[in-house]
Amino acid sequence: MCGIVAYVGQQDALPIIIKGLKRLEYRGYDSAGVALLNPNGLTVYKKKGKVSELENHLLSQENLLSKIGIGHTRWATHGEPNDVNAHPHYSSNDQFAMIHNGIIENYDVLKTDLINKGYKFHSETDSEVFIKFIEDIYANNDCSLEEAVRLALHKVVGAYAIVLMNKEEPDTLIAARKGSPLVIGVGDNEYFLASDATPIIEYTNQVVYLDDYEIAVIRDGKLQIKTIENVETNPYINQLEMELEAIEKGGYEHFMLKEINEQPRSIADCMRGRLDAQNGRLVLGGLRDYMNKFQNADRIIITACGTSWHAGLVAEYLFEEFARIPVEVEYASEFRYRNPVLSDKDFIIAISQSGETADTLAAIELAKSKGATIFGVCNVVGSSIPRTTHAGSYTHAGPEIGVASTKAFTAQISVLTMMALKLGYKRGTLPENRYMQLLSELETIPSKVERALKMNDKIHEIAKEYKDARNFLYLGRGYNFPVALEGALKLKEISYIHAEGYPAAEMKHGPIALIDEEMPVVFIATKDSSYEKVVSNIQEVKARKGKIIAVVTEGDTVVKNMADHVIEIPATEEAFVPLISVIPLQQLSYHIAVMRGCNVDQPRNLAKSVTVE
Repeated sequence: MCGIVAYVGQQDALPIIIKGLKRLEYRGYDSAGVALLNPNGLTVYKKKGKVSELENHLLSQENLLSKIGIGHTRWATHGEPNDVNAHPHYSSNDQFAMIHNGIIENYDVLKTDLINKGYKFHSETDSEVFIKFIEDIYANNDCSLEEAVRLALHKVVGAYAIVLMNKEEPDTLIAARKGSPLVIGVGDNEYFLASDATPIIEYTNQVVYLDDYEIAVIRDGKLQIKTIENVETNPYINQLEMELEAIEKGGYEHFMLKEINEQPRSIADCMRGRLDAQNGRLVLGGLRDYMNKFQNADRIIITACGTSWHAGLVAEYLFEEFARIPVEVEYASEFRYRNPVLSDKDFIIAISQSGETADTLAAIELAKSKGATIFGVCNVVGSSIPRTTHAGSYTHAGPEIGVASTKAFTAQISVLTMMALKLGYKRGTLPENRYMQLLSELETIPSKVERALKMNDKIHEIAKEYKDARNFLYLGRGYNFPVALEGALKLKEISYIHAEGYPAAEMKHGPIALIDEEMPVVFIATKDSSYEKVVSNIQEVKARKGKIIAVVTEGDTVVKNMADHVIEIPATEEAFVPLISVIPLQQLSYHIAVMRGCNVDQPRNLAKSVTVE
């Protein structure tokens, strides 16, 4: 988590850093700080709260003009959010300042050793330990700061993306990464460093993605990259395809609302160049070299976290129905801790919006060590998961700034659906006529999502009635069970209302005890193979005076006569329903959260990219 920004060049650094921190605030917003270097010295300014609090604090400060600086927006791990624990952190003699994204797991051992040497600590953070450990190496080894960083990285255990400044070198930044992302923007005799490309795209579309165990030194307007083994590498410059407009609100009140409404386009973008139903073509370039392993796998294991895990649950239904291969869906955070049985006959699909999820990366490394084939499904180009996996597919959803994922979820399901259809066709478990029929229907999904979005005003009225509820229950069957989980998660994340998702049939095995006239129950009750069973579950809730909100297929009359509120969505193939049925649940969560006065883009305690375990 956390967001880091740095700049060195000929421009005034502070406005660039502040703007960059605001764009990275989705990564953490507990506190923020900057360090600037000019003839008046190396000075750190930091403040608890959002970047706007830091910005207000800086209004009263002098001597802020600088051609070099570093900035940080924090999601707290070690130490509560306050001014002292905020980054950047100084070395003991104030000669160095550093920002850090990640966790140093052996910080306690390092700290004890440093205390025994006489070092004093002002914060509770592992990051202050990190900078003072580097300082100690620098002081005792008669070496450059760059070399001290390299030696320190051999001793620290954990994840990090760091950027350091040295009071004695006013044109130099030193950066390194392992497990946490770091992008270097290359401008005209200037450089921009950040946790992702969003702070950079305004200034340059030329970037270098730093790899694990690499150290970057920017000095005298030149970039040099070495490994921690002191081997120089040639930086590969990538061209960003992101547009600046994609990271702006575009007239919407919140990024989340914008991203909900972008889904017709983001799903279409995901399919563009891959799906041509008229000619019966479905091309997934990332699968080309691994299709044989995919077809002949003994099983598919899907590993992910949070919303991506819910997308994986939908994929379990898709792969087993169309390709007839057994599928297991694993929480990445638990996968490597239960000593899973893996082999080279397993095909692992790792799903992550950011491509930086620490738990998912750890699961990938474990599976690779056992000889399994790893395929990534990711949104962020150049992130760690695409570089770690054997192959993969980008979702092409575009930047997702809202912490609660919306368009990334439907884009992930879109990619996974195409993979399942392709695999079923290749294995012969999906007949050609049925395959062609499904491709044609899949092409209609963006327009059907567009129609589903038009229920927004009705959902807004429903939200008014339930914004003060203390609990929600979400129920669905089959393909819509993961959608129930996702709907409950969205409500919890952004409105802070307790909500739980269950398979509808499981209601009788415990949750039914909670149902009374104060309990809103959201049913996904579309016309599919389990429709009659869901209708029975609705009757059971109605008999106990529960408040029923039902998502139904257009034209439904049975549920309409039973539910308190009905939200209609267009009909589609049962396997594609999650791409549409999740839309009203996203809208419901959004409107309830806004009515409760919650910050829907930056919910408390959360961060967009979970880069620590």
